[in-house]
Amino acid sequence: MDKLKKVLSGQDGNDDLNVLQAANEASTLGWGTRVKGFLACFVSGVLCSILGTCLLWVPRSGLTLFAVFYSLGNIASLLSTMFLMGPLKQLKRMCDKSRALATGIMITCLVLTFCAAFWWKNKGLALLFCILQFLAFTWYSLSYIPFARDAIIKLFSACFK
Repeated sequence: MDKLKKVLSGQDGNDDLNVLQAANEASTLGWGTRVKGFLACFVSGVLCSILGTCLLWVPRSGLTLFAVFYSLGNIASLLSTMFLMGPLKQLKRMCDKSRALATGIMITCLVLTFCAAFWWKNKGLALLFCILQFLAFTWYSLSYIPFARDAIIKLFSACFK
């Protein structure tokens, strides 16, 4: 509101804000609005993923449609949490030491899925990158549950002894 007053009064001070700070300042939503935004974005992400799975069986272009809708669903689901904690805090948590590898693999696989689907037109690679997306997104999500990763590692090590 202060910035609007400055602009309207002719005191347009060019604050040296980077993109993340500007996005963080723009996220002054009330808690109810944040929850509604989270739910809308998360539900649309889940619906995109389900739609992509249903489109998998379409002849010829089904695998490409699956890859695109599944990836868009993952993006929407990931962005939904930004409503709850704000974009700057979400990006900081994504780059946290315990999540950085999973975040990097997930984003890389998202980009490679789109490359495989549209640029390379290789359906097998698109499917492989979707599977890797799923695994990286799952590992990333487990990092928010205390001791969940340790429990999964112990479970797998017990199964393969």
